[in-house]
Amino acid sequence: MRVLFCGDIVGRSGRDAVLREVPRLREKLGLDFVVVNGENAAAGFGITAKICAELHGAGVDVITGGNHSWDQKEVMAHIAQDKRLLRPINFPPGTPGWGANVFDAPKRQKVLVINVMCRLFMDALDDPFRALDGELAKHRLKGTADFILVDVHGEATSEKQSIGHFLDGRVSAVIGTHSHIPTADAWVLPGGTAYQTDAGMCGDYDSVIGMKKEIAVQRFIRKIPGERLAPAEGEGTLCGVLIESDDATGLARSIQPVRLGGKLPATVIGAP
Repeated sequence: MRVLFCGDIVGRSGRDAVLREVPRLREKLGLDFVVVNGENAAAGFGITAKICAELHGAGVDVITGGNHSWDQKEVMAHIAQDKRLLRPINFPPGTPGWGANVFDAPKRQKVLVINVMCRLFMDALDDPFRALDGELAKHRLKGTADFILVDVHGEATSEKQSIGHFLDGRVSAVIGTHSHIPTADAWVLPGGTAYQTDAGMCGDYDSVIGMKKEIAVQRFIRKIPGERLAPAEGEGTLCGVLIESDDATGLARSIQPVRLGGKLPATVIGAP
């Protein structure tokens, strides 16, 4: 399978980059499945039902979340009924929505997407390792799923790497989100799981992690409350990874960084 995962969408610039590039990439790369993290898609804070519909209409199969999943009040009702919009699986029992689901892909294949949030420097949630173990007790590669993707939403690189090694050989890919900065460590772990510590964001990189740089910089200089942070509005870069798996095992054959448009140098990504 060929699966595209795109990092955190930040504001309109990020949405425009995804809406512009995903339809083209689906055709050019022969993609079987597309997942994006959308927790900052609505003006940098949360996501709405309308934005979900726009992303699905552009060819996004599943949208994952994180610590900003609940920033838009209307999402509470929507996430309770939209199985294609995930939130971290390790929120306490009774939280609306789903942290993992199995989805249909072409050629009668199945894709399991799991969204989990780390705990170091983040909100105090349930143990992500235990939550992942619990979900994977119900699923296995080439059993209930042909491809298993885990979005690890977290601040600490050490925690993300630990989860990658913890899941190595059990899932197709472990990809980090949340820091909005793409890391240069895309590789296939020894057990066959594709890994990158952070996919980066889809948004304007002439910014401070997607927000207008002037406002963000002044917050550090003055150390007093000021103007509300707002997304930068320049041309967005789509940042993500392209993962190709072995249909016989469900494990990864390769992982390539994807960067298109905006300020960052573009990557050269292979054709089918």
